[in-house]
Amino acid sequence: MSCAVHAEVALPPLIDQHSHGALHGELGLGSFEAYLAAAAGATGALAPAGTSFFDSWTGLAVRRWCPPLLGIEPHCTPVHYLARRRELGAYRAGRLLLRGAGIAGFLLESGVPSELTSARELASAADGRAYEVVRLEPLAEQVADTSGSVDSFLGNTAEALYSAAQHATAFALSASFGEESPPDPRQVRRAAGRWLSGRRTGARLEDPALVQHLLWNAIATGLPVQLHCGDPRPLRGFLRATARLGTDLVLLPREPHHRQAARLAGAFPHVYADVGPRPAETLREAPFGKLLFSTGARALPELYVTGARLFVRAMTRLAAEWIADDVCAPAEARRIVGLVAAGTARRVYRLDAVASAATG
Repeated sequence: MSCAVHAEVALPPLIDQHSHGALHGELGLGSFEAYLAAAAGATGALAPAGTSFFDSWTGLAVRRWCPPLLGIEPHCTPVHYLARRRELGAYRAGRLLLRGAGIAGFLLESGVPSELTSARELASAADGRAYEVVRLEPLAEQVADTSGSVDSFLGNTAEALYSAAQHATAFALSASFGEESPPDPRQVRRAAGRWLSGRRTGARLEDPALVQHLLWNAIATGLPVQLHCGDPRPLRGFLRATARLGTDLVLLPREPHHRQAARLAGAFPHVYADVGPRPAETLREAPFGKLLFSTGARALPELYVTGARLFVRAMTRLAAEWIADDVCAPAEARRIVGLVAAGTARRVYRLDAVASAATG
């Protein structure tokens, strides 16, 4: 495939619709591998003796795409790479990586650990724009820890949601299923009472009635809501029930469920989905304007780089194949990849309006 064909489908600067921020501070080999392990979906913090999480798809991508951004050769050894990282310092290395990722805008989930960058810090480091996505579970947990009764918890939660909606770009929460109507208030009160008692021992927000209560209240704000959903198929009834409420929903599934999420995005006008790591598969399942790019990056700035590079390569290769097979003209291919890379995110999350408000 010629370089000329690839040039015809160059992608615009990306909008990363879902990530968590980058770490402050230096990392040794062991701690760096622990974050690589998490990115690869491994449950253990360290690789077994004699192995390395650099020997993974993510590790190979880091060694290919990140060293040149730090001024060294690609495919260098992990020890060499991390030595160069320490030589530059975490602050400078992070800036070089984030600014070299090709991402112009970041939707950053709040409620993350304090050791990760805030939206403002990430925007400064990346020399781009960052937009806050308010995660509902930690928001409710903060309210619970300052509320002495069920009544105060429910009232303070409603107030916190309203306040967050004034500055947030979207809301997010985990939803393994969705009811077709809001939960009964009596059920919510009983669940809130049980959970407030459990908060003394650090109980997390998992009660279905409370999760549904938060979800339906977030939808009422009109802001887009991201649904971390694993397998999205149990949400079908909920998606059908919310079709005429005026709130866009964005499915963030786990592997291997991106194709199912794309099908649901194609079935409901207000539903969108993450394009996932294999755009050639998901783009067959939904209209092109219903799928959005994300890195899902957490902790390592390298994961922004690798997520963006792998996406660009996959989309460029796919669009070039379409052009070579006369499926579409180059201008049409550029328009399609631009939608997935950034255009649909700008529309769904109203980013141009947000930027105008921030500078107005």
